[in-house]
Amino acid sequence: MADIETESTSTEGYATTNILGEWELAIDATNETGPNPNEVLVADYAACFIPAFRVGANKEGFDDIGTVRIEAAADLDEEDDLEWIDFELHVEKSLEGSAQDILDRAEDICHVHAALKEELEAEVTIEEEVDF
Repeated sequence: MADIETESTSTEGYATTNILGEWELAIDATNETGPNPNEVLVADYAACFIPAFRVGANKEGFDDIGTVRIEAAADLDEEDDLEWIDFELHVEKSLEGSAQDILDRAEDICHVHAALKEELEAEVTIEEEVDF
């Protein structure tokens, strides 16, 4: 048995209903009934990167870094393939000069980061002590 099993179904058009365990996710290549696959990939990357960043912070001695938010941006090429992804990472608390060390750890921990080809990995900037 595989570690991850999903079921994706399209009954017509370009929309797909995806079952991931107990969860259902609608994805639509035309953005009519849900986000498109590229949007889902960028969101998935960010959703994986935030907990990886928290684990990295914890390993660097930070028990609580407060709220963490990623504002992600991505561009598509002429064929609608992702060309680049940029993360602007906002952290509520100060990282006391350890931001790069935490970022390095997060990149090693994030499974989506590891799965993407090198030229598509997010360039990450961090803004600390952000009021949410």
